[in-house]
Amino acid sequence: MIGVFDSGLGGLSVLAAVARALPTADLVYLADTAHVPYGPKEDGFVRGRVLAIGDHLVAAGCRLLVVACNTATAAAVTELRQRHPDVPVVGVEPGVKPAAAASRTRHIAVLATEATARSERLARLVREHANGVKVTIRPCPGWATRVEMLHLGDPAFGSEIAAAVAPLVDAGADRLVLGCTHYSFLVPMLLPLVSGRAELVDVADAVGRQVRRLTGAAAGSGRLRLLATAHAERLQAALPALGLTWLAEHASGPAQRAAI
Repeated sequence: MIGVFDSGLGGLSVLAAVARALPTADLVYLADTAHVPYGPKEDGFVRGRVLAIGDHLVAAGCRLLVVACNTATAAAVTELRQRHPDVPVVGVEPGVKPAAAASRTRHIAVLATEATARSERLARLVREHANGVKVTIRPCPGWATRVEMLHLGDPAFGSEIAAAVAPLVDAGADRLVLGCTHYSFLVPMLLPLVSGRAELVDVADAVGRQVRRLTGAAAGSGRLRLLATAHAERLQAALPALGLTWLAEHASGPAQRAAI
């Protein structure tokens, strides 16, 4: 069984990629909705949540963990690997490397939560993979929360996104890295803003491929278990709202509350 977790709904984009890569794998998804979003929180708090959730999933029988959250990966993936050395842990990092390699203008931008934007992990990615490329890091406070609230058609939110993205593209950034898994669900709002001028870089499918490499065939029944630390019914309802009805059909039952 493969465990995938995030602060809330954002990691569902990664869960979907893992399910596509391994359609017969048994999956469990845990949303820490009692503490969403992680972005504005201190690293120490996020680290504590990641370790507690990892412990819970390993105790439940997960033999591979996917930290489907850029903020959580930056804050705690090293500690989680140390805590469970026999369990492969796949983190999610902003796609700075592929964006920098593909950029024609030698200017990329990273859309990120406040925590990811200030993280040493992102700074290291830039140092190691963006030599000679201008990297503009744009914190996007509140965006993950808007996705959690399913405000994807809110005109005010659309205007906020446009105000953040337009200056980046106007300045010559031709790759926009989605540095939060929640932002995958903003692609329909982002594409019209960048069409013909820049491309979006999302790493969800790359994570799915990495999980497949680590697990092989991952034989199972293709069942999905949904868990949330609060408001489990909202997690259940979010799947069709986010265009993931096909994933909901694999659920072994209604989403359940996890006391962690």
